[in-house]
Amino acid sequence: MPSRAPSTPADVGRDPLSPPPPKKRVSKQDWLETGLAVLASEGVSAVRVEHMARQLGVAKSGFYWHFADRDDLLRAMLDFWIHEYNEVVTSNVELEGVTGEERLRRTMHMINDHDLTQYDLSIRAWAACDPHVARVLRKAYRTRLEFIRNALAECGFKGDALELRARLFLVYHSWESATMWGESKKATRHFIEQRLALLLRK
Repeated sequence: MPSRAPSTPADVGRDPLSPPPPKKRVSKQDWLETGLAVLASEGVSAVRVEHMARQLGVAKSGFYWHFADRDDLLRAMLDFWIHEYNEVVTSNVELEGVTGEERLRRTMHMINDHDLTQYDLSIRAWAACDPHVARVLRKAYRTRLEFIRNALAECGFKGDALELRARLFLVYHSWESATMWGESKKATRHFIEQRLALLLRK
C-alpha cells in the first residue's frame, strides 16, 4: 500500500476529504498589466514569462493559454497600451458630444485621475531599441496631438495660436506625472481649471 504524501503547510488544518483549494486564475489582462508594470520598473529585457509568472504567483504554463510566445505578449502589451491609455480618450464617444473646452477639461481630469501617462517614459525607452515600437509611439503622439488640435479649433483658435497651445497641452500632460513625481492627484487636480483658463485665454 503506497504511503500518504507528507503534509505541506497549506494542508495543515484542512480536512483531508475536502477538495483541494482552487488554482489561482490569471486573466490575459492580468498578464498585460503585469507586463507593463515590469516594463516600467525593470525595462523590456525583464519582461520574461518566468519572471512574470513569479510576480503573479502562478505556473508559467498559464501564460500559454493567452499568448503564443514572448513576442506575442510584447505585441499585445503595445496594443493594450494604445487602447487603455490612449484610445480611451482619443476614441471616447462620450467626449464627442461636448464642446471643445469641455473635451479638454474632461481629458485633463481623465489623464490625472487614471494615470494615463504613467507608462509613457517606459514606452519611449522601449522605442529607443525597437523600431516597430517607435513607429507605434509616434503614431500615438500624432493622434493625441490631432485630438487636442480639433478641440482647440472648436474653441476658435487657428494657425500658430492653435499649434502652440496644442503642443503645450500635449507636452505638459505627457510629462507632468514624471516631472512632479510623488505629488498627489489632489494636488495636480487643483490646477486643472487655472491651466485650462490660461490655455484658452485669447
